[in-house]
Amino acid sequence: MAETVLEIFDATVRAHGERPALAHRRDGRWRAISWSAYADAVAAAAAGLVSLGTGRGEAVVILSANRPEWFVAHLAAITVGARPAGIYTSSTPEQCRYIAEHAGAVVAVVDDQQALARLLGAGRPACLRSVVVMDGAPPGALPWDDLLARGDAASQAEVQRRAAATRATDVCTLIYTSGTTGTPKAVMLTQRNLAFIAERAPEILPVGPGDHLVSYLPLSHIAEQVTSFLLSMISGATVHFVAGLEGLPQALQEVRPQVFFGVPRVWEKIQAGIEAKAATARPLQRRFLAWARRQGLAAGEADQQGRPRPWAQALAERAVFAGVRRRLGLDRARFLAVSAAPIARETLDFFQSLGMAIMEIYGMSECTGPTTVSRPGHYRLGRAGVALPGTELRTAEDGEILMRGPHVFAGYARDQAATDEALDRDGWLHSGDLGVIDSEGFLRVTDRKKELLITSGGKNIAPQYLEGRLRQIPAVSQAVTVGDGRPYVVALLALDPARLAAEAEKAESPARTPQQAAGCPRFAAYLQAQVEAINATLARYETVKRVAVLPRELTVEAGELTPTLKLKRRVILEHYREQVDALYAEPASP
Repeated sequence: MAETVLEIFDATVRAHGERPALAHRRDGRWRAISWSAYADAVAAAAAGLVSLGTGRGEAVVILSANRPEWFVAHLAAITVGARPAGIYTSSTPEQCRYIAEHAGAVVAVVDDQQALARLLGAGRPACLRSVVVMDGAPPGALPWDDLLARGDAASQAEVQRRAAATRATDVCTLIYTSGTTGTPKAVMLTQRNLAFIAERAPEILPVGPGDHLVSYLPLSHIAEQVTSFLLSMISGATVHFVAGLEGLPQALQEVRPQVFFGVPRVWEKIQAGIEAKAATARPLQRRFLAWARRQGLAAGEADQQGRPRPWAQALAERAVFAGVRRRLGLDRARFLAVSAAPIARETLDFFQSLGMAIMEIYGMSECTGPTTVSRPGHYRLGRAGVALPGTELRTAEDGEILMRGPHVFAGYARDQAATDEALDRDGWLHSGDLGVIDSEGFLRVTDRKKELLITSGGKNIAPQYLEGRLRQIPAVSQAVTVGDGRPYVVALLALDPARLAAEAEKAESPARTPQQAAGCPRFAAYLQAQVEAINATLARYETVKRVAVLPRELTVEAGELTPTLKLKRRVILEHYREQVDALYAEPASP
């Protein structure tokens, strides 16, 4: 087994040198570079970093959209023994400065002048000696091509010396947590951590040379680094870079990846699009679709139990499912996955009913991404899979999920107190999540330990479960439940602008915008009726007594979501304090 990612990369370059490695859409078409060219660029960038005086253990921050240069800069920093740290492109100037200063970054690599302005907008960090700009470098910054060209023979020799001296225990990257509750912490991952996950990836994800991946989620996040950076490195697959979510639908149709990973919000948006299209079908078509979906659910249940699929599933596959996948660009996908946040069971059932089983993966930055995995032929809907081979998993007495193994991080940089809280003396990582492991070893994650709502009556309520149920209301895009220290649960609901008009017609409401819907009694009554239908399936203390419609969707730009679209509850409650207080202004009906 390889001890470092450098060994893995070298082996893949030797095996697949002239195969395409990295592809970027430019001038209307995909342009790819080979594994050999990728390796040459890494070597040149590494020599460039050495020539800039980058020392072992020093940090290099990267602020860029997904593109080949991100991979090159990241791997070049690792090659010279530096610690790359990604910064989310949605970060504020203050957040950029915090990460650069906390990491002690001596070099920053950014993609353009807009990113440069964001990086330096709160003042240039004193530690920062050099800034490299990929496109349009202004005076005082080093153009990317110049970085690749500046390494001399001495720098190249130093790169080789450092690469040869690399050890499995070396910290080789920093992952800054997205910070749903406060200041982000710097997760230190070692060569061994990354190499272990890379080596395990083929056991989980069926991908190899000639296959294609789409990189579109922020590369600052461990999930995207695993599913594109490490997975391509171990398999020889080609990575196609997409600058953001808005370009994903077109990229999927053009690339048709064999493996596709999405956070819950991505799958929910795909679901909403399919449902909106189905709503325009003729009655006979809708009845046939309903029949086909029943076959899909039955086939999925049979797969999970090891039974033969019903014979009618093959007809549903030819008549319905194949066409749906083809229109989405997922017709070649062998593995569909979700992680980074809980996903509603209704969404999993929806895709299962269309012949697309989504494999749940559970993990966190502190365990280098995955700690449990589901695989086709070995999964249970609503469960996050079983422990990654070679690792240990258990729950504590209070239900907290604990994990141990070669994937567990080395600690938080410059924060020993947080490290001691997360890692116990026996090497168990305390996740902060609550869960249950069943008799087959499948993990069910119930909620965040620190996000449980405890009502004034002492009832513990899992907000993410309720929010997942509320998001299944067709008009609802996002849901935030409130109830900690309160007598009952209420919810803030953001509406889906793309579906609002159709839902308003059903409600006999004149509203056509979220702002209009927020003040329309008819639309409020329509929503409340659907909330009551959900309440009928809940324990009384879990029921959502009142809801308020927000005038817009929650956004990353407003600081209400993390870059991977998780709720920042504290910020949301600050922004909508008046609406929450109004929901509790009068006693709710029992």
